[in-house]
Amino acid sequence: MSTSSAPTTATAPFPLGRLLVLTGAIFVSVSSEFLPTGLLPDMARDLDVSESRVGLLVTIFALTVVVSTAPLAAITHRYSRKWLMVVLLGIFAVANVLAGVAPSYEFLVGARILGGLAHGLFWAVTGPYASRLVPRTQLAKAISITNAGGTAAFILGVPVGTALGHALGWRAAFVVMALVVVVFAALVVLYLPPVEHRVPLATGEIATSARKDPTLPGIVIVCLTVVLVVTGYNVFSTYIAPWSIEVAGIVPDLVPVILLVNGIGGALGLALAAAFGDRAPQATLIAMLVGVGASMAAVSIWGNGFVAALILLALWSVSFGGIPAIMHARILHTASLRLRDIGAAWLTTAFNVAIAVGALVGGLLLDEVGIEVLPWAAVLLFVCALVFVLLTDRIRLAPHSGEQRSVA
Repeated sequence: MSTSSAPTTATAPFPLGRLLVLTGAIFVSVSSEFLPTGLLPDMARDLDVSESRVGLLVTIFALTVVVSTAPLAAITHRYSRKWLMVVLLGIFAVANVLAGVAPSYEFLVGARILGGLAHGLFWAVTGPYASRLVPRTQLAKAISITNAGGTAAFILGVPVGTALGHALGWRAAFVVMALVVVVFAALVVLYLPPVEHRVPLATGEIATSARKDPTLPGIVIVCLTVVLVVTGYNVFSTYIAPWSIEVAGIVPDLVPVILLVNGIGGALGLALAAAFGDRAPQATLIAMLVGVGASMAAVSIWGNGFVAALILLALWSVSFGGIPAIMHARILHTASLRLRDIGAAWLTTAFNVAIAVGALVGGLLLDEVGIEVLPWAAVLLFVCALVFVLLTDRIRLAPHSGEQRSVA
């Protein structure tokens, strides 16, 4: 196994170029995952299914990630992180092509399952990979840069894919996305170095030490926080296109503009996470949770009309935009070095449990109660997440008492 040439001290040059390659890889991954949200009405009409069934494609993708990430991470633990990333991006490309040519809803489900198998393992690889390029004191900054790929997906990937789908058909959007994935896979081959990711252990020591590791409860706390936060986000965001049309009264051709502005807001939130996430991580997370809940309540009350919806949804995106990066940095600070890969795999699982549950609950509320209730459901979950963070943070920090409190 090749060893990493990454910097290991705070005085070493910051590896911005390498992190940006990871950013691009994450961009195409997230764009592939959420492309159906912008094309939901078009896909439902073409496939002759309800919008809630198309919304379930997000749930199916996420559930695949949930059940496959940890086993696949264990199976592939010995393999090169770089070349595993390349293989996974290749699978993304194939899954997008299959989605683009799907003759039926059931075939499309199969394509999404294939993409989900690659997606979970991809995230379990990329988070720890970034952490091996920088010292602990730069984790939030590094993760914010790589997670900017997810934000860029909402700024460019999903809105442009949506516009392309409206112009040429939703199938063309998936095929073009496959081509973009191939481009970024080539960049990974050319510019990312191999890293040493395995901690030398005696036979059988991994399983035993994982159960006894004092940071394990903290990992669970971070993952449960993610479940609450991201479920709240996806209850509404999965159905943002039909909500914008049916509740806010926005014409369909302007939905890509809503998505674009939301993505820009997310980028601003991510910049805030990069600026403050290493210096004041707890205060930054709490402020963002409060902002998300308040802005979502404002959307529910005053979000009628294009201008009002645009402004309030932008504030919502600014508040939420940095939370995924903060949570990724949080898991890497919380976990011991030995459990970083396990923590990253569990965090990926938590994110996708939340995506699946959020899309599912949102679909059920849409069908049984009405789409107007979705923002209020999101507010409730964000309040629960804020209370949970306040009640559990002392427990999460206990194994690192006096050691990492300033950066955890």
